[in-house]
This record gives sequence, C-alpha cells and structure tokens, in this order.
Amino acid sequence: MASSLYDITVAPYQQVVDAMVGILDKGAEHANELGIDLDELVNFSLYEDMLPFGFQVFATALHSVGALQAIESGVFNRPESLPQHDYAGLQNLMAETAATLGSYSREQVDAMSGGEVLFAAGELQLPFTTEGYVMSFSLPNFYFHATTTYDILRLKGVPLGKMNFLGSMQLKK
Repeated sequence: MASSLYDITVAPYQQVVDAMVGILDKGAEHANELGIDLDELVNFSLYEDMLPFGFQVFATALHSVGALQAIESGVFNRPESLPQHDYAGLQNLMAETAATLGSYSREQVDAMSGGEVLFAAGELQLPFTTEGYVMSFSLPNFYFHATTTYDILRLKGVPLGKMNFLGSMQLKK
C-alpha cells in the first residue's frame, strides 16, 4: 500500500509533537527540582550562531501545523518576526500544535495531494510540489528542530532517552 499525504505529514508530526509535549514537561520538572531558571533555558543555544531553545520549539510547530497550512494555501511564508515565549508558553504552543494536528482528517489532508507549495522568504522563491515540499523541506526541518530541542534538554541534564523522543510509534495493528 502506498503512503498517502496524511501518512507522511500528520502521522509523523503528531507522533513527535506528542512526544515533545512530554519532553517539555520533563524539562520543566527537572528544572524545578534543580532550581534551574526556565528563562535561561528558553534563551540557551547549543552554539553562539544557533538560534535558542525557544526558537527550536517554535520551529517544530512551524514545520508541522505551519506546513499543513502552507499545503492548504500553496505558500509557506517565513515569519517576519519570531514570537517570544516563556517556557510555559512553549509548553502551551506544543499542546496547541498537538490539538491542531488532531483536528486534521485523513480525507482533508489527502485531498491536498498533488498540489504546489511556494516557499517565499523575501526575494528567495522556491517552488515545490506538495509532496516535494513535505519530503525535502518540511520533514527535514521538523526533525532538525525537534531533535535540537531534545539535545538542549539532554545537555542540561534532563533525564530523557530515545523512547521519549520516539513517542507513540506507528505500530502494525
């Protein structure tokens, strides 16, 4: 059986976003136990030229729900400004992202298959097929930012393992 657009978007997005909700909860619990300032964590970067933790969480939402919105509209516009969230705000963002992903039906998403998506960032215009956008832009960015979020929390000593990142896998039924 061939994979549908829903199978390559909502299913993996939901799996990782749900896991991110738990990962962020464990991060808050760990910080509270050790007296770590959550605002410091939100602004922490792995390296000076990398965007901070807060952006990594935001970008995970952007490259999941934002990707589905781009598929619907035919255009992915990079945000002109980045929202600022405290740690609790990032937790809420992930919970809202999970809820929004859950609102998409298989039929709704699969009906958007075969379209086009334009990535627009100022003068940079990248035309994609819907599937090309998902497979070569959305999913790689989504996993990059989710993994970076996980990595920052691990670096800060949060007791996480691979199963925390994998979440509820799509097992054979």
